[in-house]
Amino acid sequence: MSDEREDLIRRISETQRGLGRLFAQHQSPLFSSNLTMRQLHVVMLLSLNGSASGQELAHHLGVGLGTVTGLVDRLIAHGLATRHEDPHDRRVRRIELSPAGTALVEELQSAGFEHFRRILDHLDTETLRSLDHISRTMRAVADKLYNE
Repeated sequence: MSDEREDLIRRISETQRGLGRLFAQHQSPLFSSNLTMRQLHVVMLLSLNGSASGQELAHHLGVGLGTVTGLVDRLIAHGLATRHEDPHDRRVRRIELSPAGTALVEELQSAGFEHFRRILDHLDTETLRSLDHISRTMRAVADKLYNE
């Protein structure tokens, strides 16, 4: 890879980290949620997949079923998840987000987007066109890389 490409990638990465630090300085529901990173990971997996068995969560998290049971028990205690029998296999218990868990995910996503939207509102139309093109290109590359 050329020195110019390496330098550009480094600068873009530094800019992204700087934006992340700037966003983190403002109050985020992520910091007031009292969830561990693993609990948050389970919440996000359930949000993406709708529901999951304990085995599926254990596989995604790379942990044992006992660890998942504890994580899910705590999410249920927080009112963020529910556990119920799988209608197709009574031996399997499925976990899904409760309405409060769904609301938390929506709040987290909205808060992040609001920071981003404030910046976008201050960009001129030509810059927005360029950013739109770049964003779509990056998404296409990501889709290709992660869906192969």
